[in-house]
Amino acid sequence: MAEESGQERTEEATAKRRQDFREKGQVAQSKEVATAALLTMSMLLWVFYARQFWSSLEEIYAGLLRLMAEFQATPLGVVNLAWEMGLVMGKLLWPVFLLTLVVGFLSSFLQVGPLFSTKVFQPDLNKFNPIKGMAKFVSKRSAVELLKSLAKIILIGFVAYKTVANEFDTALTLSLLDLNQTLIFLGQVAFLVLGKTCGIIILLAVIDFAFSRYEMEQKMRMTKQEVKEEFKETEGDPQLKARVRSVQQEMARKRMMSEVPKADVIVTNPTHLSVAISYQRAEMDAPKIIAKGADHLAFRIREIAKEHKVPIIENKPVARALYKQEVGDEIPEEMFTAVAELLAYVYGLKKR
Repeated sequence: MAEESGQERTEEATAKRRQDFREKGQVAQSKEVATAALLTMSMLLWVFYARQFWSSLEEIYAGLLRLMAEFQATPLGVVNLAWEMGLVMGKLLWPVFLLTLVVGFLSSFLQVGPLFSTKVFQPDLNKFNPIKGMAKFVSKRSAVELLKSLAKIILIGFVAYKTVANEFDTALTLSLLDLNQTLIFLGQVAFLVLGKTCGIIILLAVIDFAFSRYEMEQKMRMTKQEVKEEFKETEGDPQLKARVRSVQQEMARKRMMSEVPKADVIVTNPTHLSVAISYQRAEMDAPKIIAKGADHLAFRIREIAKEHKVPIIENKPVARALYKQEVGDEIPEEMFTAVAELLAYVYGLKKR
C-alpha cells in the first residue's frame, strides 16, 4: 500500500499493527537460535551421556550377535528382529529425541512467547504468484541468508582446520599408541572442534536474531495515512463521532423539553437562563431540576411553560445557583429555603 501511494513508512508500528502481525504469525524469529541451542545442548548431553551410550551400545551389539545366532529367516523372524532392534535403539536414543523436542520448543517460545495462529494455514493465492516468488530470490533477506551460510561454512571450516592443524604434531605419534588411546585423542579433537563450532553458531545466532528483530520492525513501520486510517478504525471517524454526539444531544434536549410541562415552576434570569423545577412530595425527597437552558434554549423553555401555564418566576441568584447543577439532580441543601419559598409562592398562586 505504501508503495502504491508513494508514501514512505516513517511511523513506528502501533500496538494494533503489532498485534495484527502477531495474529498472522509474522514475528521476529531466528532459525539460527534453535540451531545454536540444539547443537550446544547436544554437546552438553554427550558429555554426561557418552559413557552410558557406549556401554549400552556394547550390550546392544552383544545382544544382536546372540539374536543373529538364533535367527531364522522367516517373515515372523524378520518382524521380531526388527521390533527388538527398534525397541533397543529407542531406549538408547530417547534422550536425544527428548532433548530435540524440548530445545526446539523452548528456543521458539523464548523468542516469540505464547503464540498460536491459524492464519498461517489459510490458503493464500499470492504465494503461488511466480513474480513474487522470483522476487524472494533477490530480496534483502535472501542476500542475508546467502551471506550467513557462506560465513558459517568459512568460519567453521577455518576453525576446524586450525584446530586439527594445531594437533598435527600429536597426531603423528598415534602410530605408537594403542587403539583406545587413539580413539580418546580423536574424541578430544572432535569435541574441541565441536565446542568452537558452537561458539561460532551462538555468535551468528545473536547477530541473526538482532537482524530479524530489525527487519520485522522495518516491515511493520507505517505511513502517515495508515496511522490515520487505523485511528479512524479504532477511535472512530471524528466527523462521525461529532455527528453522533450532536444527535445524542438533540435527543436529550428533546426529552428534557418534554419534561418542562411537568414542572412546578420555572426560575429565570431574564437575560439568558431558565431552570425548571419539579417537586412530587410522594415520590421525591427534595425538589429536582428537570430542565435547564441558556440563551435561545432558555427562551424555548419559557415558551413551553407559557403554553402549559407553568408559573415563571424571576430570581437571578437562585437561577444562577441552580443552573450549575445537572438535569435530574436534587437541589443542593443550601438552596432548600430559597426554593421552598418559591414553591410556597407558586402553590399560593394556584390556590388563589
